[in-house]
Amino acid sequence: MSTRDKPNQQEPDSERFSSIKTKNKYRNNYRKNKLLFLFFKPKEQKKNTHYKTPNPKSRILSRSIPNSNPIMLTVIVKWQKEVFKAVEIDTSQPPYVFKCQLYDLTGVPPERQKIMVKGGLLKDDADWSTVGVKQGQKLMMMGTADEVVKAPEKGPVFMEDLPEEEQVVSLGHSAGLFNLGNTCYMNSTVQCLHSVPELKSALVKYSHSGRSNDLDQTSHMLTVATRDLFGELDKSVKPVAPMQFWMVLRKKFPQFGQLHNGAFMQQDAEECWTQLLYTLSQSLRSPGSSENLDTVKDLFGIELASRIHCQESGEESSETESVYSLKCHISHEVNHLHEGLKHGLKSELEKASPALGRSAVYLKESRINGLPRYLTIQFVRFFWKRESNQKAKILRKVDYPLELDVYDLCSDELRKQLEGPRQVLRDEEGKRLGLKANEKSSGSKDDDVKMTDAEGSSNASGESSVTISQEGVPSDKETRLTGIYGLVAVLTHKGRSADSGHYVAWVKQESGKWIEFDDDNPIPQREEDIVKLSGGGDWHMAYICIYKARTVLM
Repeated sequence: MSTRDKPNQQEPDSERFSSIKTKNKYRNNYRKNKLLFLFFKPKEQKKNTHYKTPNPKSRILSRSIPNSNPIMLTVIVKWQKEVFKAVEIDTSQPPYVFKCQLYDLTGVPPERQKIMVKGGLLKDDADWSTVGVKQGQKLMMMGTADEVVKAPEKGPVFMEDLPEEEQVVSLGHSAGLFNLGNTCYMNSTVQCLHSVPELKSALVKYSHSGRSNDLDQTSHMLTVATRDLFGELDKSVKPVAPMQFWMVLRKKFPQFGQLHNGAFMQQDAEECWTQLLYTLSQSLRSPGSSENLDTVKDLFGIELASRIHCQESGEESSETESVYSLKCHISHEVNHLHEGLKHGLKSELEKASPALGRSAVYLKESRINGLPRYLTIQFVRFFWKRESNQKAKILRKVDYPLELDVYDLCSDELRKQLEGPRQVLRDEEGKRLGLKANEKSSGSKDDDVKMTDAEGSSNASGESSVTISQEGVPSDKETRLTGIYGLVAVLTHKGRSADSGHYVAWVKQESGKWIEFDDDNPIPQREEDIVKLSGGGDWHMAYICIYKARTVLM
């Protein structure tokens, strides 16, 4: 009998199981060791064979190798209502291996097993010779099994197996548009306007038979084609070919069908934008209805109040007009969008002076007197270069913000209307920052900057959290504009000329994520990369921006 088989020389626990890793080794290698023992069972040794005492350093390692002459016991294990007969115990292995065997039968992890033996509970590192288990003995085990993982009622569903409408929702953005031959100007325009949900809703309500008598047939056809194209973008995952829309657009505006060497020419995206929006303003107007009298004007229309003054004669007059975009004029003095907008609201014009009896120069100064829900801004980057007889591009870098405040560009009358909603918004922002209400004054420019920094309080669509937090309020409260807008779409141009290069749309989704629509290739982008499209080189630079109004309920 070897030293390890003598009951009086039991090894200390610290040497027999030096670490938790040893237990895990027994547990993980249990089946492997059992198979090794069954298939490679050593031959019986001669009676006079003597065994060398193993090196103490190799005692732990020797536990994982079956003894050359193991004593096998067969016992009965009762667990709850189940009885397992003929369960084998290899006494050359520690009890933890036996518990791993019971884990395979019952699903009760070894650390939860409580096996009743003589003298108490069976320990993981006990010596079988001292436990006193006999052949055929009945052992009682207690413990809770691991929860059995149930098979799912429905198998896995892959995205490509879903209906296209559900795939669009899972994807998080609409489809791209195939380039039909220098049509990136058209694709980028469509993607930006497609980001306005109110415009899509108005187009859905437009029917084939809804054409009024004063609307020409081509305008009606272009409106229907726009509605159908928007619908395809919302329902399709794969890129859409805007063939019908392009054919009707060329029929309505022949300049977009110009050819050069047998191929369609690149066009100015701003011209496409303006012509399409003008057509929709005519077709979506409902003169006989009490609601949605002018959908496009309500969404994009900007009311300007202008003062026209002649310094030479002292003549002065005023006028009002409605436009669909503000112009950001770019010069060597303009470094930021706000500066360019101020330059765009001032202009010189030459006209006949009744007082002088000849032509004179007049200075026109405009102020915003009515704000839209979506503020469109065009960077005036192209001008006509007489030397080359073509449109040249201004590459100067002009920074623009994710949140734009146009309060100081408004007329005195409109400012008074905005003060109340701005104070409500300011108080709400103050509460979020732990400040008291009315702690900020509504007329301070510094306060406007602080509000601009509070971008995190608005939701993904750019609307104020005040609107959301007051759900269920009485219907007599109405949505009021604040003069603050959040960026939702950017149309960029890459190249040196308006009639060449490449146009791309960058659109903010309802989830708050930005997608770059490079024709048929939608690419996710980071928000911090959007404001880098400010120019200064040959990379994409902002040409048209759409800002969505932040509103409050009052």
